[in-house]
Amino acid sequence: MVVDCHASSSSASPCEEAQQFLEDYDPLGDDSALENQKPGRRDSDRPTPIPKAKLATLCAVRLVDPIAFTQIFPYVNEMMEHLHVTENHSRIGFYSGLVESSFAIAQVLSIYQWARLSDTIGRRPIVLFGIFGIGLSTMLFGMSTTLTGVIMARSLSGLFSGNIAVIHSVLGEITDSTNQAIAFPLYGLCWPLGAIIGPLMGGLLSNPADKFPRWFDAYFFRKYPYFLPCFAAAVIAWAGCTYGYFYLSETHPNLQQGRKENIPMSEYRNGSFEKPSEPASVRHLLTIPVVRALCLSGAGLSFIATGFDVTFVLFCYTSLQQGGLAFNATQIGYALSISGFISIFLQLFCMPFFLRRFDHARMYNFCMGLWPFCFVLLPGLNIIARWGAIDIATGELAPTTKALVWIGIGCILTISRSAALAFSVSMILVKDSAPNPASLGVTNGIAQFAMCLSRSFSPAFASSLLAFSIGYDFILLRYLWVLVMTTICFLGTTLSRRIAEGRRQSPRPMREARGQTSFAMAH
Repeated sequence: MVVDCHASSSSASPCEEAQQFLEDYDPLGDDSALENQKPGRRDSDRPTPIPKAKLATLCAVRLVDPIAFTQIFPYVNEMMEHLHVTENHSRIGFYSGLVESSFAIAQVLSIYQWARLSDTIGRRPIVLFGIFGIGLSTMLFGMSTTLTGVIMARSLSGLFSGNIAVIHSVLGEITDSTNQAIAFPLYGLCWPLGAIIGPLMGGLLSNPADKFPRWFDAYFFRKYPYFLPCFAAAVIAWAGCTYGYFYLSETHPNLQQGRKENIPMSEYRNGSFEKPSEPASVRHLLTIPVVRALCLSGAGLSFIATGFDVTFVLFCYTSLQQGGLAFNATQIGYALSISGFISIFLQLFCMPFFLRRFDHARMYNFCMGLWPFCFVLLPGLNIIARWGAIDIATGELAPTTKALVWIGIGCILTISRSAALAFSVSMILVKDSAPNPASLGVTNGIAQFAMCLSRSFSPAFASSLLAFSIGYDFILLRYLWVLVMTTICFLGTTLSRRIAEGRRQSPRPMREARGQTSFAMAH
């Protein structure tokens, strides 16, 4: 039965009973994003307390993905040499990029399906199943002895990692606009923290028979020199899955357990309670200007960020003569861990202030504008290294030169991690652009789909471009990779400006719904 608030003016009218019921009824608690849709909720109210237990559990689960993803970076180029995929050293970058692209291609094929399925069966089972699969596929990766096996294992990992959009949806459902300036940066710490642990594991635990012969000098570890870091990442994934099984609760508003009444969420419009909103279709979401803008700009951001990560690793691995730094796997692991520490500092101490102080769309544009500097400054590291090299063939540097190179690496990584803050801002913008709470999963799904689609060919493109360029002595061809990637970065900044234009053109249902949404009353 629908209650009409204009039907009666008596002291015990159905409207007043409904309002009293709503004031007493709290099925989700203060830690739900949908709590701010109850009547009377206003932006001027005190901030909603952060659901610390739920956020901590979500962060623990989220930590699995970056560890499993980044632990291969220090040794992936060395692994391609170990597998003898090519005799041409300059072609190594192409094959390592192919391995990374296989992950992203598989992820892009599954990301929307996981997001759509989570709107039907819930977020929790999708998150847990994906984490378990990441652990299994990562261990298989460490036992692969052919390029085909490596690509298949990495693709399988990408399929399971497609649940990232679902994890983002969980974060959106346990927070609201009053506490997201704190919750989102804390959640954003998971990736840089994983980006510290993963490369350190990959760099230190690869080739254990040579590095730790006292404990690992066995036939198995010589046959599978990259099994140990993969196994360690798999154990962490399964531990995260077990922890999530016991402590991660369902957050989908229509599928939560233990509610006081079996009363579906609904919207209060035109003086009456209506049926719960259904997830919007992809076609409808793509008609919303800001959603389209976020998808396009997100694709550009993901392409550029992934391209830089791949280029940086391959640049460090390349010899000094060919324009790189001649780093080994351990040194690359240290460099990537420095990147993670910088990200943690920015997320923990800078991001909350920026989110409160600046408009989110403008902040996103500023971050995108930093990417060109990352590529332009990289060749300067090789110039410094060659200037003070003791032996160019081996890459041995004088102590002073080595210090200057690492200072330069720190500066460039600080710029790149500042630019990567755009990912955290993008999550907030996507959350705000969802037309209704039921569509949050689908909206995150198509935004992540666009990001993964561009990331599917970014590694192969960036690594092949660098591998092609370093084979020439002519300066314009030798630094062609810098020119091309910088041009793409400038195009990305153009795409990011469309977000502010899209926000002005689009209705903002998630915000306008405050004070209008309530619950259906059954009689």
